[in-house]
Amino acid sequence: MGEHVFVGFGFGPIQAGLFAKEAFECGNFRRIVIAEIDQKLVDAVRANHGTYYVNVARRDCVDTVRIDNVELFNPTRDAEIHGALAEATEIATCLPSVNFFDSDKPDSVAALIAEGLRATKSDATIVYAAENNNHAAEILEKAVAKRLSVGRASPLADGSRAKTHGAQRIQFLNTVIGKMSQVVTDPAEIAERGLAPIAPGIDRAFLVEEFNRILVTKTTIPGFTPGIRVFIEKDDLLPFEEAKLYGHNAIHAMLGFVGTLKGYAKMTELSGDEAVMRVARDAFIRESGGALIRKYATLGDDLFTEAGYRHFADDLLERMTNPYLADSVARASRDVVRKLGVHDRIFGTMALALEQGIEPKHMAIGAMAGVALLLANATEHGLPVGCAPHTSSSSSSDERCVIRTLQELRKDNLAQILAKLWQTPISPALQRLVGHAYAARGLLGELLVP
Repeated sequence: MGEHVFVGFGFGPIQAGLFAKEAFECGNFRRIVIAEIDQKLVDAVRANHGTYYVNVARRDCVDTVRIDNVELFNPTRDAEIHGALAEATEIATCLPSVNFFDSDKPDSVAALIAEGLRATKSDATIVYAAENNNHAAEILEKAVAKRLSVGRASPLADGSRAKTHGAQRIQFLNTVIGKMSQVVTDPAEIAERGLAPIAPGIDRAFLVEEFNRILVTKTTIPGFTPGIRVFIEKDDLLPFEEAKLYGHNAIHAMLGFVGTLKGYAKMTELSGDEAVMRVARDAFIRESGGALIRKYATLGDDLFTEAGYRHFADDLLERMTNPYLADSVARASRDVVRKLGVHDRIFGTMALALEQGIEPKHMAIGAMAGVALLLANATEHGLPVGCAPHTSSSSSSDERCVIRTLQELRKDNLAQILAKLWQTPISPALQRLVGHAYAARGLLGELLVP
């Protein structure tokens, strides 16, 4: 048994199926501790003597992996989490968003980490921030630094380099986690697919794909070797974060939007739709890949080459539609307003392509598919009155109604919708995005023809 101590915040599929799982399997940790506020989940794993189960979707089957000797504590009730943090050499936050890092409560994540640093018994600690934010580590570090300062200058202040607090050295690390996962909550689906629940008494199951090429900021603490050693360290994660956002995330959302409009339930159904998959692959390789290769070719990394990015795209398209992962179209298309943000995956990719001299005509189809979903529920999304053609609540599942709506949509209406969505006036640069999206109406209609 190793000498490292792992503490995780949040017990979802990435924490359970990646960080804690790797900490257990590598054998370098004498304690694996998780802070989780779902008391039912905490009680179930405790009652199972610290054992839980993760289902791993491979290319040809689903395996169940057993993880033992894990300590779960509710930070709002259990004082034991404080002692664990004082011993921690590796910490991982896997929360819904960076907005959960801090609050005015004494048991916020930032407050607990700061308290652990003050009472630390370890020589060095690294903190992985696994939230889907390119600057999650910096945001968490700033929140912890604020808690540590209390009338004096904080030793934590300037990004991803290692810092010293008292006798301890600490570094906050960003992550690029391309591992797809889900929580299956339908008892009938769990039984039908033969999935193992998280623990006895919990009608939920963790399902993660076997993919394990996780990128992290390079650890710079002298003499410190992380206990989890399978992660791939990079000096600068930003290019790879952009590849995930403008490649993986963009195409996943695009397939989700189009899949919803076509009435598909599971992402694996899309694999048989040759027209949709051809458009997605062209958007992935020619537009996302073409732009990122032009931007980052000088790095000398294999990803930012034509062959490397093509392999990245083809591998992801296969994984996204893996029947054993059985990802739902609804999950891929959720949060449409956020995903259509001006700097987010769809329009962000289009803007990047235009910056690099590439016409994003295929990604624009994804943009219009997302807009079509908004139009199907215009009132719910607070769209300006009169900006959208007449639609019904059944629009998202009736291809003919969607096509008619797209045909009736005027360019000025689309600009009005996107201005509302982006909360900004339409500048000339944004007008180019509007124009490309509008021009994709016909191509999207062709994809939706039954």
